[in-house]
Amino acid sequence: MYPDPSSITRITSIGAGPIGGGWAAHFLARGYDVTAYLHDASESDAFHAILRTAWKSLTDLGLAAGASLDRLRIVTDLEAALDGAEFVQESAPERLEIKQALYQRLGLILPTDVVIGSSTSGLMMTDIQATCATPERCVIGHPFNPPYLLPLVEIVGGEQTSPEAVAWAGKFYEIAGKAPLMMKKEIPGFVATRLQEALWREALHMVANGEATPEDIDIALMNGPAPRMVSQGQCMAFHVACGAGGMATNLDQFGPALKLPWSRLEAPELTKELRDRMVDGCNAVAGDRDFEDMAAQRDREIVAVLNALRQSRGG
Repeated sequence: MYPDPSSITRITSIGAGPIGGGWAAHFLARGYDVTAYLHDASESDAFHAILRTAWKSLTDLGLAAGASLDRLRIVTDLEAALDGAEFVQESAPERLEIKQALYQRLGLILPTDVVIGSSTSGLMMTDIQATCATPERCVIGHPFNPPYLLPLVEIVGGEQTSPEAVAWAGKFYEIAGKAPLMMKKEIPGFVATRLQEALWREALHMVANGEATPEDIDIALMNGPAPRMVSQGQCMAFHVACGAGGMATNLDQFGPALKLPWSRLEAPELTKELRDRMVDGCNAVAGDRDFEDMAAQRDREIVAVLNALRQSRGG
């Protein structure tokens, strides 16, 4: 039903803001032909400013063969923007009524073999696709800002999305240079935003209660978890931190601390099923690597991050 993801060459990006402009820059840097749909010509200057900013970093990262800003076409007519599109990345304003009206039009204009990915950061695809005549090809393709630099894209369908469209989107984003996360369930906020929001809400609590200032919070994150998370996410950081015993040692030793008031977020009950899911999941990620190897890799990568920051800051 859908074309080979590796055959895609023409992409339509909808939206003039930082996400829409960032996506357009990313796809251009990967060598695609990009048509950008702007709601109004007055958005053009801001859109070009985003492209100029992005292109500097993308050039430093390395452009794909044939990548060029000359492969960009900007239009303010939706039907013209969709003409010849082989994939659509939608980054319209984060208002359900706007997205529903847009998807109603997209469903009528686009050929049925063109997948539509939404950049929404919190709306549910089940709701977005409600008025679309072809909801089966509509998926969430949620990036992290800025989308031209951060590899993550979270992918999940709505109730009417076909599994084939979801699988196709995962393959396409990977070919397009992203790190796709195929979600198990459709939930508000997806995975990364929910994790970020937990940090943000706890930060607001601490500022509101006079426990920390915004500067304190950012110092804590930038000099603590953040450099380590570049190498290891939350789960594997705790897995490796406990030595050869891994996540099993972590949960068996520190599980009772979940009852302590270390966060305003209520912890789930640490059942045997949850404990085993965490242990088995981390063991699967570790594979046949032992603790010493993972710790050494972590340390090398943290050193690389710290040295890069020191060089960037002139220190």
